[in-house]
Amino acid sequence: MSGFLAGLALVMGASAAAGQPGAGGMKAAEAQALVDRTLANEIHAAETPGPLMIYRLRKSSPRLTTTKKIVETRDGDVARLLLVNDRPLGAVQEQQEETRLDTLLANPGRQRHRKQSEDADSARALKVLEALPHAFLYHYAGESEGAAGKIEKFAFESNPQFEPADLETEVLTEMAGQIWIDPAAGRVTHLEGQLRHDVDFGWGILGRLSKGGWISIDQADVGGGMWRIVRFQMAMTARVLFRTRSYDTVEVESNFKPLPAGTGYREGVRLLREDP
Repeated sequence: MSGFLAGLALVMGASAAAGQPGAGGMKAAEAQALVDRTLANEIHAAETPGPLMIYRLRKSSPRLTTTKKIVETRDGDVARLLLVNDRPLGAVQEQQEETRLDTLLANPGRQRHRKQSEDADSARALKVLEALPHAFLYHYAGESEGAAGKIEKFAFESNPQFEPADLETEVLTEMAGQIWIDPAAGRVTHLEGQLRHDVDFGWGILGRLSKGGWISIDQADVGGGMWRIVRFQMAMTARVLFRTRSYDTVEVESNFKPLPAGTGYREGVRLLREDP
């Protein structure tokens, strides 16, 4: 899973989206049905992931930009660093990457640990996604033209009747924003969300997400009807216990190619060692 928000969950939708007819003349019932259908599609996609992929991930922050080659395998993802600040690696860095991959091949337990971590992240993301039908109220906001045709736009706000069951879903109580839906595909193409107030965890003792933090996600068909996050941006300040961290990052995923369903991590390492 590509990481979102808590990398998390890809898209937001709600079965409580009523709203009024918007600029495009969509009636409330039609808007409701579109959001419901799209949300169901996103949950189904999260529960039944598609083919394994090989792709490039460019991650940038104010201090550092890296580009990696990512290979998804049945044993979890494997990665190789290709560029730093958009420049090829030097001889020492290349050798470090080779050594790291050799160590990974010699110690399968490391890959098992990574797969366990990925599975835990996916479970948390799915928990948030499944909470979304109850977390937001949506209002139709008109239509526009996207790369593949008509896009329907909705504004969303937190549902005052939503009661989060855990820390993962607590953040949804203070989020508002907008989503764009491709009605033909029944998928979300873009999402913007912003925290309207501080979000405290454990009465502020465990941590806090600061008001004004925001996320932006772009999702697209990367070939053969397979939808993936292609761009994710986050600007957020968080305090965990007594440490404050600022997140200002942009992730762009590209060059997607499908892989055989049974690809294992050793084959993934071999693919990483091929020409970028």
